[in-house]
Amino acid sequence: MNRVIRLLPVVSLCAVALCLGLTGCGNGTSSTSSGDPNTIKIVSSLPRTGSAKGQTDTIVNGIQMAFDEVGYQVGDFKIVYEDLDDATAAQGAWTAEREAANADQAVKDADTMIYIGPYNSGAAKVSIPILNKAGILMISPAVTWPGMTKPGKGDPGEPGIYQPSGTPNFTRVVPADDIQAAFGAKWAKKLGVTKVVVLDDNETYGKGIATLFKENCRELGIKVIGGQQSIDPLQPNFRNLMAQIAGGEKPDLIYFGGTSQSKAPTIAKDILAAGLRDVKFMVPDGCFELTFIQQAGAETFKTLPTYVTFGGDPPDRATGKTKEFAEKYLAKYGKQPEGYAIYGYEAGKVAIEAIKKAGKKDRAAILAAGFGIEDFDGATGKWSFDKNGDTTARSMTGNTIENGAFKYAIQLSDLETE
Repeated sequence: MNRVIRLLPVVSLCAVALCLGLTGCGNGTSSTSSGDPNTIKIVSSLPRTGSAKGQTDTIVNGIQMAFDEVGYQVGDFKIVYEDLDDATAAQGAWTAEREAANADQAVKDADTMIYIGPYNSGAAKVSIPILNKAGILMISPAVTWPGMTKPGKGDPGEPGIYQPSGTPNFTRVVPADDIQAAFGAKWAKKLGVTKVVVLDDNETYGKGIATLFKENCRELGIKVIGGQQSIDPLQPNFRNLMAQIAGGEKPDLIYFGGTSQSKAPTIAKDILAAGLRDVKFMVPDGCFELTFIQQAGAETFKTLPTYVTFGGDPPDRATGKTKEFAEKYLAKYGKQPEGYAIYGYEAGKVAIEAIKKAGKKDRAAILAAGFGIEDFDGATGKWSFDKNGDTTARSMTGNTIENGAFKYAIQLSDLETE
């Protein structure tokens, strides 16, 4: 997911410098080392304030479930977990200053061996280089922009520009957007789409996945009307844009690369307000959360056919260890997990495995052990990390919205066998 919200238009360098010089910029305890050779700290950095909190609550629940299962103990090492916030109340979303401060805090704390996060692809661009210099293993449960790991799949210079040490330190337990975008385009083709309008929120995740979706559509012979257009998420509505679309060459589908936080619910409502009632709407995993449905209103989706792609299986389709996780989560928290809860749990389990394999409190050893994970029998199936830090798991599902809830519709393997 990854998911990205617009930053403040002006960044104060003085504020950043001050924040990086303090240990208290992130939410959590002081970053002073305990001095105990048998204490290992694991921190997470996620937007714990603002509109993404509902989703990150479930991610943190998943992380804590993983640690609860081992009693916060791995071999001789006591595990201390710190839940850091990379968002601010003023912004209502992550900020570069806060993400940088969290990464700096982790680096300065000699007990911190692993950094779970971030949630947003834009935030990853900030923290990966800081943590890379220190050789701290990163495990993201949500960042999906391919450029973080895959040479030739992102922007020029990626991912090398995030690796000043020359050795990668960023891993993710969620499939990347090059897989998801191709799946979305194939699904659109199966739905009979011949013409599409592609919009994005002009951020790393949203613009990236929309661009990949557009390229895949063209390869499949789907006409992309007008190229690709970025919206401004700070606008209150997009009625004028939808009126322009309604008055031009009519698409079969409108695709929005973005999140619930970058106005996907508003776009859904404005499509209907413009009278585009025969048009389908497709969004990526950044909208696979109840917030998306709630903000747009369940009534919206009774009229607007909406399709949501997601990396993994929804809880009601789960089998094996995935089902076991969903059942344990429901029993512990009294509600079904949101889409990315399982990736929080998986990230926690990977952290445990890396410490176990390393056998010592040493950042370099734990980093190497993390990248060396193979045939991991996790909640998302059996998978390995490839040399770039990507999971080899490729499960993708498509979902519709009915009666105010997501409903499973299709999976990637269905399209690959046709």
